[in-house]
Amino acid sequence: MIIAVYSVKGGVGKTTLAVNLAWASAILSSRRTLLWDLDPQGAASFILGHKPGGSSALKSITGTADPAKLIRPTTVDRLDLIAADSSLHGLDRAFQDLGKRKRLANVVANLVGPYDQIIIDCPPGLTDTSDQILRASDLVVVPVIPAALSRRALDVIKEYLGRKKGPRVILAPVFSMVDRRRALHRAELDRHAGWPAIPMASAYEQMSEKCAPIGALLPRSSPQVQAVETLWRKLEHALSESLAKS
Repeated sequence: MIIAVYSVKGGVGKTTLAVNLAWASAILSSRRTLLWDLDPQGAASFILGHKPGGSSALKSITGTADPAKLIRPTTVDRLDLIAADSSLHGLDRAFQDLGKRKRLANVVANLVGPYDQIIIDCPPGLTDTSDQILRASDLVVVPVIPAALSRRALDVIKEYLGRKKGPRVILAPVFSMVDRRRALHRAELDRHAGWPAIPMASAYEQMSEKCAPIGALLPRSSPQVQAVETLWRKLEHALSESLAKS
């Protein structure tokens, strides 16, 4: 199954969520997992210990390089990585030039073989790249800060998907960077009681300092890891229901 972690808006905890979900897939569910970092900033790659550099990420999508040859192991059991690099700044233009609306879906299909899950860390924005990712994914996790602008970003994605032809992707909104001391955040949590919530915590910020997922930094019993596990179980349930209906 292909899971994209995506938001129109930046700064909503997208990358830490992608890394932690990849960890959960590999460790909590013992699934062979690939994290594909398509954000040119390469933050997910950095957290998983990949040093910046290289220029093959874009070529792996345009067809001039084999993406399978870019796969690298991480320090997390059963978790591999295709790292981002600066060439991905040209990804939108490449998709425009290719003129193939399912190009990324076809590339991903060729990578699925050895893996149970592929998780894509997406660049922010509603672009040709995001269109390709939405077409390639079975489920799209959308981190939402409990505030008006972030909710509006979710509405934009819903409106776009409503106009999109073809199979319907599962949209999974998740409250991110939640501060329960704030009345606005508490009100949003009450309004959408069924949404999973990831708390605001310095431990998540430490991921980039320690270059490790939250599950490698804290015990399973910690609230931060428990929040990731709760989210992951809900996503697995949604995927299972989708498979049962198909």
